[in-house]
Amino acid sequence: MSKQEEVQEQTEAELQEEATAAEVGQGQEMSPEEEIASLSAQVEGLQQEIASARDQMLRAAAEAQNVRRRAEADVEKAHKFALEKFARELLPVVDSLEKATEAMAGADESQKEGVEMTLQLYLAAMEKFQIKQLNPLGQTFDPQYHEAMSMVPNPAMPSNSVMDVLQKGYTLNNRLLRPAMVVVATGGEAKKIDETA
Repeated sequence: MSKQEEVQEQTEAELQEEATAAEVGQGQEMSPEEEIASLSAQVEGLQQEIASARDQMLRAAAEAQNVRRRAEADVEKAHKFALEKFARELLPVVDSLEKATEAMAGADESQKEGVEMTLQLYLAAMEKFQIKQLNPLGQTFDPQYHEAMSMVPNPAMPSNSVMDVLQKGYTLNNRLLRPAMVVVATGGEAKKIDETA
C-alpha cells in the first residue's frame, strides 16, 4: 500500500468517527438549562485561563524589570569601581613618597619641599577619583578598616585605640582598598602568661 492510500484511509476513518459522534450528539439533545450550565462552565474555564495568562504576563514583566535593574546596578558598580585595580597598584607609590619625606629630614630644603609637593599633588589627584586615605591615629580600632599588627600596653591611651600607624589605609568610594596597618593600645599592663600550664 502506498503512502497516499494510507493517508486516504486515515482521512476516511476520521470522517466516519466524526459522523458517528455527530449522530450520538443529535440523539442526545440538551435542555436549555443544561446548555446554559455547560456554556457557563466554559466561560468560567476561559476566564480562569485569561487570569492565568494575565498573571504570567505580569510575572514576566516584573522579571524583565528586575533583570534590567540588576544590569543597571552592575553597570553602575563597574563604573564606580573600575579604578580599583589601578588604584591598588598606585598605593606603593604614595607609601614611597611618604617614606621619602620622612627620610629627608636632614636633606636640602628645596628637595624636601619638591617631594612634599609631589606627594600633595598625588594625594589631590587621588581625592578627585574618590580614593581617600585612612590615617586612624588616636581613633578606636575598627577591624573593617584596620589591621592590627600588634597590641601594646599603654595606660596613657584608652583601651582598643590606635596608638601608631605603620601603613595608611585607603578606600575607593567608601569600599576598602587596603586596610591601615596599626598598633593597638591595650590600655594597661600586658597580661602575664602562665608558663607552668
